[in-house]
Amino acid sequence: MAIQRRRRSYHTRFRLLIPAIALISGLILLSVLLFFSFLAPSPSHNRHLHRSLIDTRGDVDARKLVEFRVPDYVNVSGRNIWRSKMSEFYYGCSTASDKFAKADVVTRTNRYLLIATSGGLNQQRTGITDAVVAARILNATLVVPTLDQKSFWKDSSNFSQIFNVDRFISHLAKDVKIIRELPKRRGRTWAPYTMRVPRKCSDRCYISRVLPNILKKRAVRLTKFDYRLANKLDSDLQKLRCRVNYHALHFTDPIIEMGKQLVNRMRMKGKHYIALHLRFEPDMLAFSGCYYGGGDKERKELGKIRRRWKTLHNINPDKGRRQGKCPLTPEEVGLMLRALGYDKDVHIYVASGEVYRGEESLAPLKALFPNCYSKDTIASERELEPFAGFSSRMAALDYIVCDESNVFVTNNNGNMAKMLAGRRRYFGHKPTIRPNAKKLSRLFMNRNNMTWDEFSFEVRKHQQGFMGEPKEVRPGRGQFHENPSACICEDSVAKAKAELKLGIFGTGNSTTNMHVSGSVDVQNHPSEQEQEWSDQEEEEDDDMSDFQTISQLNGTSSDYDGGSSEEPELEELLSD
Repeated sequence: MAIQRRRRSYHTRFRLLIPAIALISGLILLSVLLFFSFLAPSPSHNRHLHRSLIDTRGDVDARKLVEFRVPDYVNVSGRNIWRSKMSEFYYGCSTASDKFAKADVVTRTNRYLLIATSGGLNQQRTGITDAVVAARILNATLVVPTLDQKSFWKDSSNFSQIFNVDRFISHLAKDVKIIRELPKRRGRTWAPYTMRVPRKCSDRCYISRVLPNILKKRAVRLTKFDYRLANKLDSDLQKLRCRVNYHALHFTDPIIEMGKQLVNRMRMKGKHYIALHLRFEPDMLAFSGCYYGGGDKERKELGKIRRRWKTLHNINPDKGRRQGKCPLTPEEVGLMLRALGYDKDVHIYVASGEVYRGEESLAPLKALFPNCYSKDTIASERELEPFAGFSSRMAALDYIVCDESNVFVTNNNGNMAKMLAGRRRYFGHKPTIRPNAKKLSRLFMNRNNMTWDEFSFEVRKHQQGFMGEPKEVRPGRGQFHENPSACICEDSVAKAKAELKLGIFGTGNSTTNMHVSGSVDVQNHPSEQEQEWSDQEEEEDDDMSDFQTISQLNGTSSDYDGGSSEEPELEELLSD
């Protein structure tokens, strides 16, 4: 019994001891925490410490915790971001060969070709260029093309109000006979036979489909004439395309004069300027099916526009972005340019229609580049009055400013981007940046997990082959208007001298291996670059170019490039 009483007493004392120990331990722990809290640095000091870890490139694990921060200025020592180093060895060449007979020799009497163009300014420009070549193939007299006045754009301008018609006729006199209007037949106006040719119709296609009707009817009108001529043609026909587009087809004097004023005002603001064709309009985003983080409101707004194209299928926005089919946001375009070496004080001319969500979308771009302008901000309402209300004339002003820019940036491959890219290649390979959206999209989504130096390095690497450099794309790939390879010649003598000079001074680098625009300090395997570029290009030929033609079917497009205005054409184009 005595033993049992001692055991109960022991257990009682033990139960009382446990809470006492816990209380004492808790007090000690609390005292320690208060002591270290008093000694610890403030949160602002912690943030400063984190930033210093990036600047000193210290602990790798600590760097991953730091915010993604864009510097105001970037060291581009040894790199020329405003000019291609290889451009001096290539030049535009479009002179006809000795085998290309004069127009007065090959043109047949009583053969007339009339063309009805389609879409906005740049889409019509492709039609006008190809119309001259089609007339040459048919040995026919070309009547000055008529412009699209009935589609979404509803621009009432005729050919002579946008283009210098006298220059157009006289400059091409040796190649194709061109007249202003169809002559009367037996004293009366006569109606030509109307037909349509398929897209990318070859010279044989024109001979088999159109020539029999011209021989029978004497005059044929081809409607919806955009991208109706094949990319690959005989070399002399390709050079004729270039003579039309780059030498014969000039804007009227009032458009050129106003365009020059806008260019001069941009140049007065700084030594260089960038022109950005933003392409962030509501209908563009709706057609792409992409999502930009605007929640249910965005899905509802863009979904409503997208439903107007009844033949479009639902797509996975995330998949589309990974495949590079989504236009970059204004902020992403700005980040790309900063990563390529363009500092905060660079002046940017923005050519765009109505930007989705307006200033809200543009604000991040303007934070990266405060000096952003448009024709509406550098010209008065009175100066623009003669052009206002005419979409093609307003587009022509942007075309001139973009063409004269030191660097042109396109945020997707529409008609204006293609026409300007080809023109800039022809006239000296001025830098033309086309975002490699497929690769860049992954970087943008993951940028908060890397430092700025890591991000900018990857951007420069991925943009190699997308900067408008000579021989960036294998001849014959993509649209001819974007890549007029048959009209680009190489100055082999100058190139050989430069390579010899490099060899003498022991640099060990060939001019053919120079960095892209002096802004890329790493190189991908050429075959991989070309394959990626050409695959993306072929997809966009079928998708994005078609968008240019169909985007205004329901009266929604605000871009400068439109197309046909009939629903059956939509189904035809999407099935190509």
